[in-house]
Amino acid sequence: SVFADSEGKLSSPKGSQLVHMTLMMHSWVVPSQMFAHKLLTLYPQLSHSRTSSKHTFLSRCAARQWISQFPAVFEANTLLEQTIEDLWALVRSEGEETNSPFTDTSCLLPRSPHVNVYRAPSPSMKKRKVSLIFDHMEPDEMAEHLSYLEFKNFCSISFLDYRSYVVQGSVRENPALERSVMMCNGVSQWVQLMILSRHTAQQRAQVFTKFIHVAQKLRALQNFNTLMAVTGGLCHSSISRLKDTFNLLPPDITKALSELTELLSSHSNYINYRRVYNECGGFKVPILGVHLKDLISLNEALPDYISEDKINLSKLQHLYSNISDLLAIHSCTPPFEANKDLLHLLTLSLDLYYTEDEIYELSYTKEPKNPKIQPAAQDKPPVVAEWGSGVTPRHDPDTISKHVNQMVDSIMKNYDQSQDGYISLQDFEEIAANFPFSFCIRKTDRDGQISREEITSYFIRGMSICAKLGYNFNDAHNFHETTYKRPTF
Repeated sequence: SVFADSEGKLSSPKGSQLVHMTLMMHSWVVPSQMFAHKLLTLYPQLSHSRTSSKHTFLSRCAARQWISQFPAVFEANTLLEQTIEDLWALVRSEGEETNSPFTDTSCLLPRSPHVNVYRAPSPSMKKRKVSLIFDHMEPDEMAEHLSYLEFKNFCSISFLDYRSYVVQGSVRENPALERSVMMCNGVSQWVQLMILSRHTAQQRAQVFTKFIHVAQKLRALQNFNTLMAVTGGLCHSSISRLKDTFNLLPPDITKALSELTELLSSHSNYINYRRVYNECGGFKVPILGVHLKDLISLNEALPDYISEDKINLSKLQHLYSNISDLLAIHSCTPPFEANKDLLHLLTLSLDLYYTEDEIYELSYTKEPKNPKIQPAAQDKPPVVAEWGSGVTPRHDPDTISKHVNQMVDSIMKNYDQSQDGYISLQDFEEIAANFPFSFCIRKTDRDGQISREEITSYFIRGMSICAKLGYNFNDAHNFHETTYKRPTF
């Protein structure tokens, strides 16, 4: 037995791993309720056998370990919980236990705390007002805050989410993985839109260069998932076709882009990325799609059973090893701090949603087609969120409103020096330049200043149009029909 004594302690690290693997991975081949039922039917047989002193509590200990280590399984399955209660009723009838594992919380191990990588700013940091202007943000600062958001999403993915995706082949009805898809696509689009929002080729080249520096910092932080999203945005054809912009990039920037695309290339099943990732220690965020692909390959390549009634333990061990490696990253400590105001700004920026056609239309507006210029051969860009294809999760109006209000709170905290509910129009225009939409502002209550309510209305309108939420603004704005004779945004 892997249990050493009547307290249910495990006999060895190997025994502990065996039990942990069985409890985590059995549902890949046997439904959890069936597994629990097996414990229920096994108990009476063991309790009346000659070896009952050694074996009767095998069922009890397995149930204890299962409930304490994987409580989420029971929270999602009331029938499973009832089966375990039936097992404990049998145990009580034998006079060996008095409490149910669901009522006697002393028998349960503490649940893993929610991972929160935000650290309170130091006293000196609290006094400093942060800049919420894109052009003022340092690439290191931007990479660290994107990594905060990425790691927070990654830590919310459980072993049940991995199994759901592999079995279902989709992120539908899987909120944790949907958030990961949304962030990857959001970062990629945000990179493209920030470049395309600039009016001149020189300005676009400067933004492109800044994002290369962000990508290099992401590489140094070993955040490969966001690195894939940023590099994918820089390599997107709506950006790579901007010949005037690319001609202004310094040689070291184009070299850095080439090195990043080589690192993230899908060539030979991501051989370059896998080599670098396996050499990384400490804090790191993997390219989630690559590792999900590995789980799918294992699940399809190996049979569930090696004979009619023998489970293929080798398959479970391989799957368990891969998933355990991903879950182990949750306990890593990020080597950075996060500022909530910048997080609110980035969160709202990543809520933007444009269709491919809209992004291409914007690209052609910035640099129209020139039939005399042949497009240069481009490296094959990384595929962003390929594993989430076919699903376009979007935020609902309530979430957008929440994110807008959070960002407006941050704006007022950092720019409303007199605390009267107003900031200068100049500050507002610089902050609004962080977003690729631009609207005329109605006459404000004060000359040269804009109120909290007017800022909120501006961003609600812009975000709702970009996110295709369909808000009705007829009550708040006076629209006039206008005919344009050239492409206009």
